Amino acid sequence: MNYDILKTPFKIGKMTVKNRIAMAPMGLNSGHIDGTIADDEIDYFEERARGGTGLIIMGCQFLTQELAQGSMEGYLDNTYVIPQLTTLVEAVHRYDAKICAQLSCGTGKNAFANMLKDGRPVSASAIPSMFNPDLLCRALSVEEIKKIMDEFTFSAKLLKDAGFDAIEVHAHAGYLVDQFMSAVWNKREDEYGGSPENRMRFATDIVAAIRKAVGPDMPIIFRMAVKHNFEGGRTLEETIPLMRVLEKAGVDALDIDSGSYENIDYIFPPAYLGDACMADVCDTARKAVSIPLLNAGNHTPETAVELIENNKADFVLFGRPLIAEPEMAKKLFSDRRDEVRPCIRCNDDCIGRILTRLTKISCSVNPSTGFERRFKLEKSSNPKKVVVIGGGPGGMEAARTAALMGHTVELFEKEAGLGGQLRSAATPPFKSQLRALVTWYQRQLEITGVKVNLNSAIGVDDAVLESADAIIVATGAIPCEPNIKGIEKTVNILDAHLDESKLQGDKIIYCGGGLSACDSALETAMKGTQVAVVEMLGEVAIQDHFINKASLIPMMLNNGVKLYTSHKVTEILDDGIKAIDGQGNEVFIAGTSVVSAFGMKANTAVGQAIDERYHEKVKLVGDCAQVGKVGGAVRSGMYAAMSLE
Repeated sequence: MNYDILKTPFKIGKMTVKNRIAMAPMGLNSGHIDGTIADDEIDYFEERARGGTGLIIMGCQFLTQELAQGSMEGYLDNTYVIPQLTTLVEAVHRYDAKICAQLSCGTGKNAFANMLKDGRPVSASAIPSMFNPDLLCRALSVEEIKKIMDEFTFSAKLLKDAGFDAIEVHAHAGYLVDQFMSAVWNKREDEYGGSPENRMRFATDIVAAIRKAVGPDMPIIFRMAVKHNFEGGRTLEETIPLMRVLEKAGVDALDIDSGSYENIDYIFPPAYLGDACMADVCDTARKAVSIPLLNAGNHTPETAVELIENNKADFVLFGRPLIAEPEMAKKLFSDRRDEVRPCIRCNDDCIGRILTRLTKISCSVNPSTGFERRFKLEKSSNPKKVVVIGGGPGGMEAARTAALMGHTVELFEKEAGLGGQLRSAATPPFKSQLRALVTWYQRQLEITGVKVNLNSAIGVDDAVLESADAIIVATGAIPCEPNIKGIEKTVNILDAHLDESKLQGDKIIYCGGGLSACDSALETAMKGTQVAVVEMLGEVAIQDHFINKASLIPMMLNNGVKLYTSHKVTEILDDGIKAIDGQGNEVFIAGTSVVSAFGMKANTAVGQAIDERYHEKVKLVGDCAQVGKVGGAVRSGMYAAMSLE
């Protein structure tokens, strides 16, 4: 595909952006307790600017620490934050990129309970907290609203003094501004509630407060959902007049997509939602207003070209894709599309790290994200001969990293192709980015000069190990086979993914409800086959987080997958299975084929033998060291290679 249209400049107000590739705002959770941003954040954004991105929109900066409600994104209530922000701005300007600060007055009802220090969330009205419906939010008083407007003016002036090119108002995802704009949350009866005009007063007052600080020339962008995608939420038709109010109020561009925390998968769209999953809102917005539009939502370079060519939007926002590949623009514009590392939309090491560990983001396929300076690769002064055993994600990343550091690398893979378990996990149509990742690694190994040996099993007695200076073992994991009567009659989960001919008949039972089983079950059900998933625990895909499951589980149910949770399989029969349900009753579930998906265990046989003989030069990475997800394998592979001295 020709990506030249993405090179073209475009203006937002009086600001000219050099190309149509913009970085979507995503919080890093790396700010300091005093409100200043971290040096790591500066390095992170500088890397994306160096990679050719035209416009960078930061994750939200909060007006005050109180309104930040515990999120470590930085806040803007004191002038001492300016110098560090200026360092960021000038680091980005060095590469002729524009940078926009996103301003937020808080998450309102969407505050995460583990980030609330005390008290109740604030909102437009006394509505239930999103993550604790038993806790009612406290409605802001008119006096508090006036104070917030003064804080917007103060914070906007800080951003202007720091040198930012534009300011974006965070009114998205059901956050506090959106709670004022939307009838489903705004139950006020004063000048900030009731009619659509009154509900928009909070938003238009914000625009006026910012304009008061920055003057007529600095662009103001407004980020909003054009539809909420839940019953009772704001619809496309209801949003049209609101967009026109914003344009009349002096907003220079709209940053648009869909969703709210009521359907959180649209806030952090997983693989199941597919490509360009929120581009459908652009037609409505284009007809409603004449100001520029920015659109996000699982875009690829190809959907970006389509969006711009069809005049559906003026900028394409890439969030996680630019986390995974900071040099996307530079590579696209120099005919190196095959070198663009794909985001696999797993949500594990970006938003997942924030939600589950309260730490800063990184990336499953690019572990250097968030650690750009610390993990910068340098050529080794003592090049080594490195042997990598296993061509899964951990082995491929170890080989790639070692080669980039100047080592001579030879990789051995016992199968006929690279990818390891990714080859099976990538078979569903909704896992296209996993397939792209395997292809990307294959290309990377070519570029870096790694010698790849397929159909080549390596044992402890192979001479190549004796002559190697370093050995990295990445032999992955193998399916568990519990001691269940009839287990020999099953198809293991890897084969179920790779060879659908092994799934005989029209009723397929998956014994075990982990993520791989759920993906395969959904893939099978989408072809019209009857599918059941039997899981001993109380829920399926228990190791995956709720954002992904917000898409996965409804898709499974909508495609007819029957979920038998709290069911322990006791016997595999020719025509189905026996299980014990949660009440201790024996049940029979009929099926024509049974898939064994009882989990994976480390494939340690080869690695242990090699480690025993060559311990001082052996490193075990990926699932053969600890069974986990793609990100863990990639990270351990990179670490192993970087530690070579």
